[in-house]
Amino acid sequence: MLRTTAPRTAVPTPTRTPARSPARSAGPALGDLLAFARRTAADPGVLSRLPRHPEDRTWIALPAPGGAEAWVIGWPPGTGTGWHDHGGSRGAFATASGQLRESSIAVELPSAGWEAWELADGVDRGRELAAGRGRAFGPHHVHQVVNPSRTEHAVSVHVYWPPLPLVRRYTRDGRVLRPAGVEQPQEW
Repeated sequence: MLRTTAPRTAVPTPTRTPARSPARSAGPALGDLLAFARRTAADPGVLSRLPRHPEDRTWIALPAPGGAEAWVIGWPPGTGTGWHDHGGSRGAFATASGQLRESSIAVELPSAGWEAWELADGVDRGRELAAGRGRAFGPHHVHQVVNPSRTEHAVSVHVYWPPLPLVRRYTRDGRVLRPAGVEQPQEW
């Protein structure tokens, strides 16, 4: 049965992400995750282990502090993630080489029970992350990351706590965001 619903409107609410989430007091703080991502992004020994492919993203898993999960990711020109969240994990990433562009929405979405969400004006955020730059994010972060270059490969380091339990994928058509699927860790 196909059920259609009118899109709900997301209204931005100011939120602050504390260094340690009260619900998840165990594990590294956001600042520690970002420091690890930046430090690793500057380590040529770690980065040299990443295989590169001319058309597909590549990645290797890394040990991370405090039981966190970390990845070095290679981004050929024009590749990206699509819209997604991190299943309630908080995290950070830093660009090691090249440049990445992040688009995100500044609104907390419900994790289930909706079919379409009309995003209100003012919720879109964007940032350019050149080599050496990074950012941390809380457990409700929804974004997409792309390598905007037509010629240059990019490399980045990503770290998550707790380790990713799943990734929810979304499609976006203008201001309307829709759930598109859920990926489990064994699918990566």
